[in-house]
Amino acid sequence: MLESKDPSKTHISQLGEFGLIDHLTKQFSISQKTTVKGIGDDAAVIASQKNDQWVVTTDLLVEGVHFDLSYVPLKHLGYKAVIVNLSDVYAMNAEASQITVSIAVSNRFPVEALEELYAGIATAAKIYNIDVVGGDTTSSTTGLLISVTAIGHAPKERIVYRSGAKENDLLVVTGDLGAAYLGLQVLEREKEVFKVNPNSQPDLDAYTYLIERQLKPEARKDISKLLAELDVQPTAMIDISDGLSSEVLHLCKQSDVGCNLYEEKIPLDPQVISACEEFHLDSTTVALSGGEDYELLFTIATEDFPKIKANPHLTVLGHMTHKKEGIHLITRAQTKIPLVARGWNALQSED
Repeated sequence: MLESKDPSKTHISQLGEFGLIDHLTKQFSISQKTTVKGIGDDAAVIASQKNDQWVVTTDLLVEGVHFDLSYVPLKHLGYKAVIVNLSDVYAMNAEASQITVSIAVSNRFPVEALEELYAGIATAAKIYNIDVVGGDTTSSTTGLLISVTAIGHAPKERIVYRSGAKENDLLVVTGDLGAAYLGLQVLEREKEVFKVNPNSQPDLDAYTYLIERQLKPEARKDISKLLAELDVQPTAMIDISDGLSSEVLHLCKQSDVGCNLYEEKIPLDPQVISACEEFHLDSTTVALSGGEDYELLFTIATEDFPKIKANPHLTVLGHMTHKKEGIHLITRAQTKIPLVARGWNALQSED
């Protein structure tokens, strides 16, 4: 599909590095007031805003580790590469404003394939109102690698760290959990079916939400504004990329507190529940360990509960405790189980 030997495709060597960069980035325009100089010089120039602090985050996506091009469209991949970085900015309660994009690509990818990738990047940039201000391209002998750096800003007093949770704070999550992991299971299953019968046409209508959450996730740009409107300042915050259990443990470790997380409170979409039954999976385990939901997990003071209790975007999952009490899942049967991180680990051995 991506073989550059196809005479109808343009080999990247025909453009050269700088020609390729110019070709792929010509669609990007500037919309942020803080962007003084974008693509086209030795470095981008970004203006500081009075009283604001800058937040910077980087993610690296590697073919065969983070994505499988047998079922991930390149346009979706470009979109997702941006989203996973923006989510980290929003997890600081900040506003994203600029990104840089760097890729390492093997010669099996023609220019047209990279155009698809950058079309996804451009779509995300437009929807989330961010500027693409730089990046790099180089060759790779191991497939496709994408590195995105996201830049954001917020007033000093609005920025939220993982380390601010206090005993008795409420633990709150946005949206619902587990769908992205199940979307991956559906795609992996269909890949195996295709290997056996390349002529098979999968019927994925029953899994639309799950697959979208895997291939085209969205970052919660809306939450910072929502919390400001509700006059709620989170005490700690993190995004859910590696699974709910891992993120709860991160918050507790950084804040030096314990936690009681209630199983019955975990928000699940109906498609998640039905897919768990089909795959013979426990829905709580999927929500705790699945990852890639890119929802936000945060803590608030108990006195702020009346401000959020009726909001459909927010669910109170539990509360923070003294460190000595430990970190537990309270099951539907009211049994306390120590919470263990079983989320995805990119550095985990294959053994």
